[in-house]
Amino acid sequence: EVQLVESGGGLVRPGESLRLSCAASGFAFSSYGMSWVRQAPGKELEWVSALNSVGSSTRYADSVKGRFTISRDNVKNTLYLQMNSLKPEDTAVYYCVKQPYAGYSSTYYYPRGQGTQVTVSS
Repeated sequence: EVQLVESGGGLVRPGESLRLSCAASGFAFSSYGMSWVRQAPGKELEWVSALNSVGSSTRYADSVKGRFTISRDNVKNTLYLQMNSLKPEDTAVYYCVKQPYAGYSSTYYYPRGQGTQVTVSS
């Protein structure tokens, strides 16, 4: 059974940083692409970033490009999202998503974890 457990969220001020983690189990983590999506209050899910199975190819939404960095540790079976220069509009629940193959697409939103809340406010 695929299990994805996000952590690392919290309350920060604009301009600060957070690093999210996603611990994966129940599948061969190193064989699959992964992504991050988020959902702000009252809004639909938004794709944020993705990377392939070996981490050699990454992609970002325009809204986070240059501020967020996605990475993975295939030994620890963990996905990361380093978020710098956070803005109030980054406030959302962040989810990690397993891709169905080694690459990635912005169209997959399942399976995903329970999410971690990120709140950016002064």
